[in-house]
Amino acid sequence: MSGGMGGVTLFQSLKRLITVPNDNPELTLAQFKAFSKQVPLLYFILLTNMLSLAGTHQNSAPFWLVKVIPFVFAVIFIVRGLGWIRESRKTVDAAYAYRRLVATNRLVLPISVFSVVWSISLIPYGNDYQKAHVAFFMSITVIGVIFCLMHLRSAALMVTFLVIMPFAVVMGMSGEPTLIATAVNMFLVSLAMIAILLRHYSDFTKMNEQQLTLLAQQDALRDKNREMQLLSDENLRLANLDSLTQIANRRSFFSNLASAFERAREDNARLAIGVVDLDGFKPVNDLYGHSAGDKVLVEVADRLSAFETSDCCIFRLGGDEFALLIDMDNMDEKALVEFGQRVCASISLPIMIGNSVVHVTGSMGIAVYPDVGLNGQDLYERADFALYNAKRENRASVVVFNARQAKALFRLRQVEDALFAADLERELSLAYQPIVDAGSSHTVGFEALARWTSPVLGPVSPAEFIPIAEQHGRINLITRLLLTRALQDMTSFEGEPYLSFNLSPHDLAVGDNVLRIVSAVKGSGIAPQRINFEITETAIMHDFEQAAQSIELLRALGCQVSLDDFGTGYSSLNHVHKLPLSKIKIDRCFVDRIDERPASYKIVKSVLTLCSDMGLTAVAEGVEREEEVRVLKALGVDAMQGYYFSKPLPRELAAARLESETNRKPLSVANGA
Repeated sequence: MSGGMGGVTLFQSLKRLITVPNDNPELTLAQFKAFSKQVPLLYFILLTNMLSLAGTHQNSAPFWLVKVIPFVFAVIFIVRGLGWIRESRKTVDAAYAYRRLVATNRLVLPISVFSVVWSISLIPYGNDYQKAHVAFFMSITVIGVIFCLMHLRSAALMVTFLVIMPFAVVMGMSGEPTLIATAVNMFLVSLAMIAILLRHYSDFTKMNEQQLTLLAQQDALRDKNREMQLLSDENLRLANLDSLTQIANRRSFFSNLASAFERAREDNARLAIGVVDLDGFKPVNDLYGHSAGDKVLVEVADRLSAFETSDCCIFRLGGDEFALLIDMDNMDEKALVEFGQRVCASISLPIMIGNSVVHVTGSMGIAVYPDVGLNGQDLYERADFALYNAKRENRASVVVFNARQAKALFRLRQVEDALFAADLERELSLAYQPIVDAGSSHTVGFEALARWTSPVLGPVSPAEFIPIAEQHGRINLITRLLLTRALQDMTSFEGEPYLSFNLSPHDLAVGDNVLRIVSAVKGSGIAPQRINFEITETAIMHDFEQAAQSIELLRALGCQVSLDDFGTGYSSLNHVHKLPLSKIKIDRCFVDRIDERPASYKIVKSVLTLCSDMGLTAVAEGVEREEEVRVLKALGVDAMQGYYFSKPLPRELAAARLESETNRKPLSVANGA
């Protein structure tokens, strides 16, 4: 049984040696590529050797043997050689390569048999030299064929054994020592050539496998690099994409702005930036929740995206602010404004949130290069300043940065620079505007108003420097300095007038700031009941929860808290109900010409009714005419302030006013202003 198995194994091994393997497509392709370049040389060797041998026997051998047969095979060799030259230039697949190698392997048998039979047939017709030439022909042909077929192991082995073995037998049986020695020599050399062939084929296979492994590693590395590049591209895309609205974000805006600005400068082109801010967005958040606010932002982003073209890109800068980057090559300023108005009109359309309908509007500021802007950031800041003017002067409108705004921006920069360089403790001061009792017209309190005299700019209005101080974080320092000074001044006033002092949103937004205010009140020696802190609805809306906690703390201390500019902000009644207020100040816009404006009259009357029901004191500000005083008294207002009674006074004149009232002296000095 074991002998039978060994025979089968040996047979399988021999069969594997003389067949073309087909278990490695890459190896098959490599064999074909190398082999196709060698085959034309193979046919050249066969052709030249055959013609040479036929030539030496042309006078001794038959015509058909040295003329006809060589001619026929010469044609075959030339045709096939040229055919393989064309094959070597083709791009083929593994299946085609395998078929061609198998066909060549099958062709080896007839060619080998023909070569042996033909050459042996010439031996009887030649002399010793011609016989030696036949031996040489067989030797050199076999060696050449082995080298040419080294990449097709099966064919090379078959040629060797089909040619050498029969030829060696024939020459060995010739009885001539030279031919016998030649046969032995050929046999031994052929064995050595076979060993070289097998070693070369093994090395070729290993090298091909190594190359394939290297190529596979390179392919894997390329795939990994491709994956990393795709991941990097995706990360870059996400880094430049707003996660909520799925439009380009702030980072993308400034990157695109820098590139677009450079192109516009190089091409002498016009470039516009539009900055859009939503009006009425915060109330949506407060009434319906942040999820509703997110839906509004997504809807607005979708509406803005409808305007996106190759000349207009849309971005979300953050919060409820968006930006447009506009190529103005095909647009003048009038068309630009009309475009902006269409954008704002689109935003103002109703938005469905569940079963509710909400309304927001959009204000837009625009800046155009080269009209303004030294760089992209500069252009953006001017568009943002135009937006600020649009929201302040006429919401839901479009404002293009112009010369008037340029002048205002220049002034703003001057004030900013001076404020940063200011010695606030020395340059700040206070003015006191009397608050009078509506019945007796006697002064019951003073509103402390900030004043700043810059050594560079001279007197600067609070309307200019307070917003800048809030924006740049100096307002808390200003509050502490002025509150401490106001409390000190109050100790010098006769009687017990109360101090009304304004707090900014930043004063209420951080617990530590409120604690500093409480500490200042406690250390002043002034009864907390004599201190009234005025807050605006803007301050409350900045952070309602924190503002409510701060107000509770001030009320717990014993201070009064009044809501300033009542009626001009959002949801005033809602705030009045939720906050522990002590006073409401009626805004000057309702007081102005109340005797001539029925709507103002009704509003003030309603506010006074509200105050009466809730036990709040009502103070009317901005009173300037006797007719206004008369109407307000008739409506039942508690206290008033305004130029009709007195302008804001320095500390000394405010104290003199109180002293004059106490001594019942004329008020010419105080009223004189």
